[in-house]
Order: sequence, then structure tokens, then C-alpha cells
Amino acid sequence: MRFLWLFLLIGLCSFTTEDQLTEIEGWKAQAKDVTIIRDDYGVPHIYGKTDADTVFGLLYAQCEDDFNRVEQNYIWAIGRLAEIEGEAAIYSDLRAKLFMTQKQAMENYENSPAWLKSLCDAFADGINYYLYTHPEVKPKLLTRFEPWMPMYFSEGSIGGDIERVSTKKIRAFYESNQAIPAAEAYELNKEKAQEEPQGSNGIAIAGHLTRSGNPLLLINPHTSFFFRGEVHAVSEEGLNAYGAVTWGQFFIYQGFNEKTGWMHTSTYTDVMDEFMETVIEKEGRPMYVYGEELRAVKTSEIRVNYKEGDQLKTRVFPAYHTHHGPITHMANNKLVATAMMWDPIKALQQSYIRTKQTGYKGFREMMDMRTNSSNNTVYADAEGNIAYFHGNFIPKRDVQFNYALPVDGSNPKTDWQGLHTVAENIGLLNPKNGWIQNCNSTPFTAALEFSPKKEDYPYYMSKDQENFRGIHAISLLTDKKGFTIDRLITLAHDPYLPAFEKLISGLVQAFDASDKNTAHLGEPIRMLRNWNLRTSKTSVGMTLAHYYGTLVGKKGVIPDTMSDMEGMNYFGTSSPYEERLQLFSEVISQLEEDFGTWRIPWGDVNRYQRLDGAIRQAFDDDKPSIAIGFASGRWGALAAYGARYHNNTKKLYGTRGNSFVAVVEFGKKVKAKSILAGGQSGHPSSKHFDDQAQAYADMEFKEVAFYKKDVLKRADKIYHPGEKL
Repeated sequence: MRFLWLFLLIGLCSFTTEDQLTEIEGWKAQAKDVTIIRDDYGVPHIYGKTDADTVFGLLYAQCEDDFNRVEQNYIWAIGRLAEIEGEAAIYSDLRAKLFMTQKQAMENYENSPAWLKSLCDAFADGINYYLYTHPEVKPKLLTRFEPWMPMYFSEGSIGGDIERVSTKKIRAFYESNQAIPAAEAYELNKEKAQEEPQGSNGIAIAGHLTRSGNPLLLINPHTSFFFRGEVHAVSEEGLNAYGAVTWGQFFIYQGFNEKTGWMHTSTYTDVMDEFMETVIEKEGRPMYVYGEELRAVKTSEIRVNYKEGDQLKTRVFPAYHTHHGPITHMANNKLVATAMMWDPIKALQQSYIRTKQTGYKGFREMMDMRTNSSNNTVYADAEGNIAYFHGNFIPKRDVQFNYALPVDGSNPKTDWQGLHTVAENIGLLNPKNGWIQNCNSTPFTAALEFSPKKEDYPYYMSKDQENFRGIHAISLLTDKKGFTIDRLITLAHDPYLPAFEKLISGLVQAFDASDKNTAHLGEPIRMLRNWNLRTSKTSVGMTLAHYYGTLVGKKGVIPDTMSDMEGMNYFGTSSPYEERLQLFSEVISQLEEDFGTWRIPWGDVNRYQRLDGAIRQAFDDDKPSIAIGFASGRWGALAAYGARYHNNTKKLYGTRGNSFVAVVEFGKKVKAKSILAGGQSGHPSSKHFDDQAQAYADMEFKEVAFYKKDVLKRADKIYHPGEKL
């Protein structure tokens, strides 16, 4: 028996080795059908015979630029983060596995249409070939990528809807069988409100308002820096798309082809709901009430591995599902199931098909797939159309229920009743004013008086909530014409900050009304009194305003029912004068303690620094950095620039905001300019690690090389995947 097992083992090894050799030969053969041209900024232009060839090359090129981020995104998405980050990431992994297990992801891959499977295969092959040809690269965890992995990455940006499911609530449920404490929930919401806003800007301008007569599109996502690379993917099967790709995705998420352009902004559309389930035990089995019947709660086990020291340990969790979705937490002493869009096959198809559309008709038909759940879309094309889609996946609900709160899952009337058609969703096509804007703001001001009307739609389709960026964009677009690519770039960096109109005037008003203990504030108040509410590297007023607004958000007493914009306006008009002056006095003290003076120009405080290729950047006040004149999107800056963490530095170092930005003109030939925060490469040794940083700070965009003759003129390297350069 011992010799039999040895024989079987030898046979298995031989089979595996032959299989590996066959696979490697397949990679090498496919690589010959792929050409990568790196331009003078390191942007990869990938040319393949088939779409699958191009995807193979696209993932290979992404790994060349930043394998660290490619791997990290999939470690997170497939629920294996705790294996490298330890116990703190257990509930992130559990969340991923509650919505889809590896087995389900594999089944989704197997059930995909042949063309999509071929792209998933090419995705895995491109990364694995990179690892094979770069043995010096040591993955943190994933030494082999599989074609089912993109099923976790199906609908756009990394994270997407699932990140809105609180891991803190999951933890409270699994560790104490309770809801997260109300006080803790309140503090979490307050902290979230103070963060640098997520989101993006999209602006489309019709030809009758442009100098050339061609439509323009601003693609301006606000993400964490280095979150996406800039790529160009071309095949002989009709693919020719340029734009931003989230590391590890095989479709261009925000970008354009020769005929159409698409820009996604985070949506206020309600696409997720929570259902409180009434669960009882019957014959030893959990059952939940649904109308007049009892249904079995689907139970299973989820294993989560986590690192503890040098050991890998495992926790086993019971998992519960109803027809609404997985049980994720508790509310009102009941189990809560979370429902969201979860159709990875269809969502992946839509994300890829989007990039190959050649006009509005095809783009609109693609939107009928209705799986783009977390985004609005601002659109422009070479036919002269501009359009706006507010959301895409929108469940129908009974409006007698308040879906902003968990609803009674035992009542069948609360169930989703299918999906709204695209025609029923909030949208715009060629409004007469000639422009569309969405800055994560209300869709009901997207095109002035030609905007959709709130009363025409169910309440859950959108919050009617404006923000300072939306107000700013409207003021810059109204009654303007003669737009060009360069003028739209200038508009997208306009320095005015509407958030400070009432906030600063209210502070000055409080000072003027005071008659004691405020003399030390006289000079800084005079600085703000004369400030033009515009950000710049040299502005001391900008420094004072930023620190004051930030402290107001943190310590100011503002009604909980207000949005951040409403809160800032409230504090400038209705808060007690003494509170305003006390907070401003704290600001002056903080600046003097940190910098020795409050008279510090904004560019001396607000900096760009990239020291290494880490996902969470390290910052150091004693090392070189670049002055940045941009400001937080919280204050209405369209060119958003802000921090989510500080690493105990005194200066402020940007971590998110303007990342990839492009302005596109659609005519007989497409034209575009773009910029990246930093550069294309995540390797400090690369000349493209930071080669765009100063141009980014100075708003000097580069010309996009779209047509192959232009790409070749700017070619720095031309090679096939696997070739040593």
C-alpha cells in the first residue's frame, strides 16, 4: 500500500508538471498576439488580436505597474484579508463570504457565456504569466489567480455596495447577539460626516456651447490616490477604450472610446435595503415568518482564516440567509437581512459591454441590463448627445414603507417588486440648457430648469440633497459658452469655495459683535474679512478657513438632521457667537503650536508627498513634498484634495480627491487631455512613479495619445508580455 501511494503521488506530480508546461506554453503563445506600447508617461497602450488577448495584456501591464494593488484588491474582495492583516480584518472577510462564497463564485464563472469566460480566463492568465516571468515578485498571499475571481469585482469600483454593509454591525451581532450601541453608531456617523468626501464630478457640455461645436465630457473621479491606473485597451474585435481602470479589473471603469464617453459618480439612489426577520425555532430548525407561512432559514458555515503571529488560525461562523439576503446584524431585537444587487455574471457583462458602445442607442440598450448599482452616469458622444442616468439598478418598492430604515421582512408587501426600467429612472437626454453636471449632488439641479422634477419619481430614487460642489458647478456653467478642453480644465479647478460664504461671514459677524477677550483674534479676523474665498498656495485665509471649518465639523453643535452643507451654513448663521469665537480661538492656538504662527500660507500646510509604493502612504514632515493649492471637496472645491489620515504629521498630506482626471472632446476624431495624481507606476524606482506630480499641482494636463500613429510617435517601449526590457 505504501508503494501504491508513492506511485500515485509520482503520477500526480508528473501530471501536474505536464499540465503546468502546457499552461506556460499557452501563455507564451498568447503573449505573441499582444503588443504593449508604453508612451512617454508610462501609460500602457495594449493591442491584441482578440478581446481576450487584450485583457491578457491589460492585466499583465497592470501587474507591471502595481502588482501590490492588484493583489490587495482581490485579497480584500474574495475575503482573505485577515490572512495577512490578522484578526482585525475577520469581519471584512466574513462580510465578503456572506454575500458570495468561493464555491458560488466558481459556479458563476462556469455559468457565464463563453465570451465572458474567455475574458475571465485571460484575466487570470495575464496575472499568472506576469508572476511566472517575474519570480522576484513575492505575493503577500495570492500566488495564483483564478478566473472566478472577477465575479467578486463585477460592478465597477472596488468596494461598491458591499462596503456600505457595516463590519462593526456584523461584529456586534456575531460577538454579542446585539445591535451596535446607539452611542457608538452616533459617533461613527459623526466621524463619517467629517471625513474628506468620497464621490466624483461629471460634466457634459453640448456642442452648441463649445467653440468647436463638439460635445465635451469631464471625467473627474474622487478616489484615494493611486487607486486607478491610466490605460488604453485595443483589439481587432472592436475594443478601443481609454481611461481609468481599478487595479485588477479587466474593463475600463471611467473613460471613453472614439465615439462615446462615460463618467460614474456615486449615487444617492437607494439600492440596498434591510429587512427585519421574525425568526422562530421549529423542530430544532430556525424558521422565519413570511406572510402566512413559515420559511426555513438557510444555514451554512463560513470558515475565515486569520493570521496570529506566525500562525494561521481559523474561525468558523454560522451563516444565515433568507430570500432577502444574508443576516448581517440586529435591529430592534430582530435579525436583519441585507438586500443588494448581486448578479455578478450580468454585472460583469454590462461593465465590459459599456466600453464598446459606439453611440447613444447602443449605450442606452446596455443600460437596460440594469446592474450598475452604485453609480450615476454622465455621458457624451460623437453624435452630439449628452445624457445623465441617475442610478441603473433600482428596485421597485411600496412607497407606504420607509426604506431608509429596516422594514418588516415578514410582510410580503415590503419585498422588492422587480426593477424599475431605465425609462422609469431619473434621467436626462440633451437638455436645452446644453449642459449636465453631477457632483454627487441632487439630480434635480443637474440641468437647471430642465432638470428632472422630484415630484415625478418615488421618494427612494434620490435624496434631494445638494452639496457645495454641485452649487459651485452650476454657478460656473450657467449662461456660459465657448468651452474648449482647456477651458473645461480651468473650470474643473476653479478656486472659489462656496462653503465659506456663510461660515466665514458668520465668524466675522460674531467678532464684530463681541466686546471682550477677543483682541487676540483681531488680526486673523482681519485676514478673513479681506479673503476672497478662493484657495491658492499663497493664501493664509485658506489655511484659517480650512482649520476653522474642520473644527466646526468636529466640535460645533449642529442639529443631527442636517447634511454637512446645511450644518456649515447653520453654523455661519444660527450658532451662538461665543461658540464660533471659541472654536476660532482654538484654531489660532493649534496653528501657533504646530507651526509657530497662524500666518502660514496654504501651500506650506497642504502638501503632496509620495515616499513609497505602500497602499497606505507614509508621510514625513522632514522629507520633500510639493505645495498644493487645491482644497477639500467638503468646501465645494471641484478639484477635490483632502486627507483621510495624517500619520501623526503636522502638515496635511493629500490621500484622496482628484486622482485620474480627463477632459474629452468628441468630433470626427476624439481628443483628450488627462492627468494622474503622481504617476502611472507604483514603484519608487520608476521614472513614472511621480513624473506627473508637479504637473498635477500646476494643472498642466498631458495630451492623450489615442490613435496608434500618435501612440507610436510617443512610444518609449514596445514589447510583448514576458519580454525582458
